[in-house]
Amino acid sequence: MSTVRLTESRIESLGPRRSPYDVRDSALKGFGVRVLPSGAKRYFIHSQHEGRRVWKTVGAVGGLGLDEARRRATELLAAIRRDEAPVLPEERLFETVAEEVFDRYGRRWKPGTMKVNRDYLRNTILPRFAGMNIADIAREDVQRWFASLHATPVAADRSAPVLSVIMRQAEVYGYRPEGSNPCAGIRRYRRKGRERFLSEPELRRLGQVLDRHEARHPRKAAFVRLLLLTGCRKTEIATLQWSDYREGRLFLRDGKTGPRTVWLSSPARAVLDGLPREGQWVFPSPQRRAPASSAVFDKFWYRVRVEAGIADVRLHDCRHTYASIAIMGGESVTTAARLLGHDSAQTTLRYAHLSDRPVREAADALAGILGS
Repeated sequence: MSTVRLTESRIESLGPRRSPYDVRDSALKGFGVRVLPSGAKRYFIHSQHEGRRVWKTVGAVGGLGLDEARRRATELLAAIRRDEAPVLPEERLFETVAEEVFDRYGRRWKPGTMKVNRDYLRNTILPRFAGMNIADIAREDVQRWFASLHATPVAADRSAPVLSVIMRQAEVYGYRPEGSNPCAGIRRYRRKGRERFLSEPELRRLGQVLDRHEARHPRKAAFVRLLLLTGCRKTEIATLQWSDYREGRLFLRDGKTGPRTVWLSSPARAVLDGLPREGQWVFPSPQRRAPASSAVFDKFWYRVRVEAGIADVRLHDCRHTYASIAIMGGESVTTAARLLGHDSAQTTLRYAHLSDRPVREAADALAGILGS
């Protein structure tokens, strides 16, 4: 924390860092600027009153000129000395707590997830909640914010969980009362689902196409089969190492939600056992120094899906098919969540709406088509 004579040009020159930092004004004791990693800046006062710290926001840089901010700060500091201003412990600004959550809780996120979540924080969440005391944000505030995003339902649906994590962790850190998460019960926007589940005829056609390509492209065909037979994410299979496959299981060292174990069925083990073990990677690049690029499998899939008459199906839909079969085939949502590597069983519930019969038929088809 530095102390300098604050000027408009000096404040403008302050750049963001990885963590929030303060710059105190040498001309007015207790007055300063806090700079957040997002680049936002807030004027504040910081004083002592009867042995307790008082930290209050004066206003946002950009929305308030320096002269006016210094005048307001002078009045607030004088009011505190006269015991006329409300005396509170350090106020917990939303953006400050959000940065603490991203720093502490965000360590469990993958770099890609961290980037996406930070983008939603900066672009969708902070414009509404920056400058607010974390403890003062009520359910009505969140509802109004969520309703204001009706024109961008995808951004709304993906931002809401990020906001909920911040609020939940604020309870854990003692900044909000326990059980006060204002995001609880917020219903997502209804959007046309992207989930696509392969039917029995589609699975049979896919199996036939894979059979035709297997001689020339054994690894690519095996890649698709493993997605269907394990429910793994594309990157989890693409980066698989032979040392990860042992004792009839896959020991994923760094999946999306962290290390996890994937129990393999006999057909899945047969697919792996049928591949040559040449080097470190199950699906190596041509140079064999790294795993093959996902673009290689995407290109193969584009051709295969057209031949199978399922041109609208994505590789990720193999995971959806596996998930729906697992749930409607009798597995509990909790068990299916573990099979899929979901952090929360709530995520898995979206697969449970399918009717019983077609999914059971698909399960039988999988065994017949991919089990040989």
